Amino acid sequence: MKKALSILVLVGTVVTVGLSGATDRWVGTWATAVVIRPQGPAAPPAQAAPTSSTGLANACAPAAFGPPPGGGRGGPAPAPPAPLNFRNQTLRDIVHVSLGGDRVRVVLSNAFGTQPLEIGAAHVALREKDGAIKAGTDRPLMFGGGAATMIAAGAVVVSDPVGLTVPAGADLAVDIYLPGDTGASPSPLTVHQGANQTNYISAEGNHAGEPEFTGGTTTNQWYFLARVEVAAGDNAGSIVAFGDSITDGTRSTPNTNNRWPDELARRLAAAKIPLGVLNEGIAGNRVLCDGAGVSALARFDRDVLVQPGVKYVIVLESINDIGIGRSNAVPSAGDLIAAHKQLIERAHAKGIRIYGATLTPFEGAAYFSQEGEAKRQAVNAFIRTGKAYDGVIDFDAAVRDPQAPSKIQMKFNPGDNLHMNDAGYQAMAAAIDLNLFKK
Repeated sequence: MKKALSILVLVGTVVTVGLSGATDRWVGTWATAVVIRPQGPAAPPAQAAPTSSTGLANACAPAAFGPPPGGGRGGPAPAPPAPLNFRNQTLRDIVHVSLGGDRVRVVLSNAFGTQPLEIGAAHVALREKDGAIKAGTDRPLMFGGGAATMIAAGAVVVSDPVGLTVPAGADLAVDIYLPGDTGASPSPLTVHQGANQTNYISAEGNHAGEPEFTGGTTTNQWYFLARVEVAAGDNAGSIVAFGDSITDGTRSTPNTNNRWPDELARRLAAAKIPLGVLNEGIAGNRVLCDGAGVSALARFDRDVLVQPGVKYVIVLESINDIGIGRSNAVPSAGDLIAAHKQLIERAHAKGIRIYGATLTPFEGAAYFSQEGEAKRQAVNAFIRTGKAYDGVIDFDAAVRDPQAPSKIQMKFNPGDNLHMNDAGYQAMAAAIDLNLFKK
């Protein structure tokens, strides 16, 4: 029988180590890429970087290139968000898991906070419908044995494990009670924008674990939630889908989980391949430059390498670097290829297999240019034939118009000539050879 608690005495210091669940092997079943939501006055516009010998410094200069249209989403750039304040309120984040299990733990994040974040309580349960949870499934989450915790600025906190049978493809409700006042300081919030999922904000008070929320509001964002993990066998693992809005599922039908990583997870479950799929897409994200989230190069460690049980990563990034660059010479296709090689080296250093996904067509999108199309073709040629990636997933071939290869097929086009509709995302997932994940 396991002891519930072991006490180690090291050089006069008492360290308590919880052993319950210490032998579990944890694998990610759901995750999201967090970004910053500023709370204070907007920062002044960045100045154009001085010209460098390579020209790369200017690739990220707003004065030279202008803001990304709609954060790389092909429409008008949105206004900066107004400050948002949670005060003595409970959040209910709804998430759609991939891999099932009978023990769960949750990772909360204050990655972009500049002040500690107080968590008064947290719960996890199976979601019934909308904001309601299934009877008998609510589990309070503990943190080192306590119901409350404080997340340091820039840090995450991992909950203690709880017993909860989670079927593959289930919906979970993760409740987070914030007893303090996030508006008391200008500390930014840690969030995932554009979740394509209705989430819930309570009226005042601790409502964690209540059967349903009443009298509150809804939001299309996930707050302070980074990952859900399940205890899994030695043969289980996870795939990280690393990308931009096309991975994030922009323009798919909200509340239906029709992003291409969702469909991949369904295919894996049907084939009885024990792999979770973690969606680390950020709408508007770029490989070389910060903007909508930190750059792919800067966030690769946090969003890929530290994921528990990660065995594979699929990279679908660069279309925003290309599009936002318009007809400018920088970033060049060579710059982007060099960045992809950096991601490959970093994955291989951790023993992770990394697959390159070809960039999908974008003629007709707000930031399309013929120069950009030439760069897309060059990057795709590297992915297909460069033999640097461990394998190739040809999303371009799956969705392009055979009569006009620089365009998306109309049956997959939601109208912005950049993203996919539900059928397009399903076609992308169907193009993935599942044998890539049997190695």
